[in-house]
Amino acid sequence: MDAPPPDPDARVAYGPEPLQFGDLRLPAGAGPHPVAVVVHGGYWQAIHNLTHAGHLCVDLAAHGIATWNVEYRRLGDPGGGWPGTLDDVRRALAHVELLAGEHRLDVGRIVLLGHSAGGQLALLAAPTSPLRLRAVVSLAGVVDLELLDAGGADRGLVRRLLGGAPEELPERWRDASPREQLPWPVRTLLVCGTEDVHWGPNEATATAAREAGGDVELVPLPGASHFELIDPAAAEWDVVRGRIVELLA
Repeated sequence: MDAPPPDPDARVAYGPEPLQFGDLRLPAGAGPHPVAVVVHGGYWQAIHNLTHAGHLCVDLAAHGIATWNVEYRRLGDPGGGWPGTLDDVRRALAHVELLAGEHRLDVGRIVLLGHSAGGQLALLAAPTSPLRLRAVVSLAGVVDLELLDAGGADRGLVRRLLGGAPEELPERWRDASPREQLPWPVRTLLVCGTEDVHWGPNEATATAAREAGGDVELVPLPGASHFELIDPAAAEWDVVRGRIVELLA
């Protein structure tokens, strides 16, 4: 994870802004290939980019799954924050339809994968997507913004993202928190390590989501923390990859 991944097969713009691009990696063979759209995390900050997610994308491509690793404007970038960050992810997701024809992607077999803050963005982007998603897979996702803010683990970054406190911008906080969007209309896997700060919110949200009528599965990874879920060298990634392969079969 410390070294950069191999270069993608193509870096493709999905919009006119410098950070509106994604890295496409393709499996061997003629296709059409199933697709994982990947939204990296980093608490929405510009200092974290798509590079670290490239390793899991390389691994998925080696197992027959094309990946579209999405970059987006973040806190510190012109246009980043709310709602520009989410708008970028939605736009990048819709761009898969254009990629499909040129690169022989199977638009009937797509999962949306997000890690940490990328999980929040994926869960919010899925309901408005023009694609027929097989599932959303949230890896240690930020699912409950008010709970995260109250605990302080985000160091005030949710307030920076949204431009103020919950009592100042209640509608914006509702719109930005996946927990407030139940029931989710797309099949969802909430994957989280039991030693991660996000475990409690994921466990509680999974229960609430199922009670609201959603097709939601909680996948606990005992003893895991935050990054094993996206590290191809970790045993936890084998579990994650296996579930993605099942969803796209």
